[in-house]
Amino acid sequence: MQIITTHNNTDFDGLASMIAGILLYPNAIPVLPRQINPNVKGFLSIHKDLFNAQTPDEIELDEVESLIVVDTNSWNRLDQLKKLKNKDDLEIIMWDHHLFGDIHPSWKCQEEIGATITLMIRELKKRALALSPMFATLFLTGLYEDTGSLMFPLTKPEDAYAAAYLMENKADLTIVSSILKPAYGEKQKAVLFEMLKSAKRIRINGHKFSICKIDVKGHVYNLAVVVNMYREILNVDAAFGIFTDRKKGRNIVIGRSIIDSLNIGKIMRSMGGGGHPGAGTAMLKSVKPKAIEELIIELIKGDQLSTVQISDIMSYPVFTIDSSTKMEQVTSILKEKGCTGFPVVEDQKIVGIISRRDLSKVRNSQLKAPVKAFMIRDIISIEPGKNPMDAARLMVKHDIGRLPVLDNGKLIGIITRSDTMLYFYDLLPE
Repeated sequence: MQIITTHNNTDFDGLASMIAGILLYPNAIPVLPRQINPNVKGFLSIHKDLFNAQTPDEIELDEVESLIVVDTNSWNRLDQLKKLKNKDDLEIIMWDHHLFGDIHPSWKCQEEIGATITLMIRELKKRALALSPMFATLFLTGLYEDTGSLMFPLTKPEDAYAAAYLMENKADLTIVSSILKPAYGEKQKAVLFEMLKSAKRIRINGHKFSICKIDVKGHVYNLAVVVNMYREILNVDAAFGIFTDRKKGRNIVIGRSIIDSLNIGKIMRSMGGGGHPGAGTAMLKSVKPKAIEELIIELIKGDQLSTVQISDIMSYPVFTIDSSTKMEQVTSILKEKGCTGFPVVEDQKIVGIISRRDLSKVRNSQLKAPVKAFMIRDIISIEPGKNPMDAARLMVKHDIGRLPVLDNGKLIGIITRSDTMLYFYDLLPE
């Protein structure tokens, strides 16, 4: 069995690329993710007969021999189909305009370009495959959505040539405009109003930015539209919205930019999300919005492509304390060393972390107890070959101030929040 699919929360570029894939691979079964963009859902409700797609739970994964992936390069964005990741002898064919990801295809067409559908139109033209006006219109919708009607910074000349080719094939601009008209209702208006009430501008490296934190209840569609309107109203180069659903304990982070020097997609990938140079999203759970805001600022200021590794900026040798050390001694050592925490060891092996935050929970009657009774045993560590962005992300995610650096299980150093801040703000010694 050969199947073709795209990413969760499917947009028009993903849908268009799937349908173009059916033309290129006639034997492929289209598998549409369960979660799709509201505009795409509305389009499909009207054009039900456009193609007969199956859902991931209708597919017998054991029978899949060939997987065609379009408009994504991430297993985590493939809904239930990510279970195929460990399938032996699976052929993977990939069409994508994202350059980063964890899918390793057998064959790929992967280029930095405005939209994935542009790459597929190139192949459709090469094979001289006929396009109906409906297909041409859908393909132009996907192309326009991902390139901002050819105005996003990542747009290439080939995107414009592809748009012209689709118009030659009777793509209807009136229909495209109608389809892409964003849904903007009372919920979106209320969110935008709240964002504008607390709007602040910051200037970094000569550019204007705004980062807004706001609580939301339940799911609000098209928050990306709200963030883009927010950016336009404030007249800033880039804007970020941090939308916190406290009941579900999650933060949705959305960014929009109109400058080439800031790659939103890379910033979102540093937080576990993804996107394009001009737009991106990320989802973070159990993280304080203020910590996310600080991380975004650090990522904007920092060198996102730096080759600096943890081993270059970590502190060593590491001062440790034995797990049998009394808490009253730990208190004295912390004051003497002027540190905020230490790794705890047994037989030279790290078994925990103790910090001033943990000390604040200790009563006077417990000062004779050993540190192992109060230390954090769930050790969050990092490898020396990782980069400062990885360290910052872990510290934000787990709300901690230090990470032991382990090489094959051996403690070789420690990196603190201060170390990463020195790096991000370019304060490292020459």
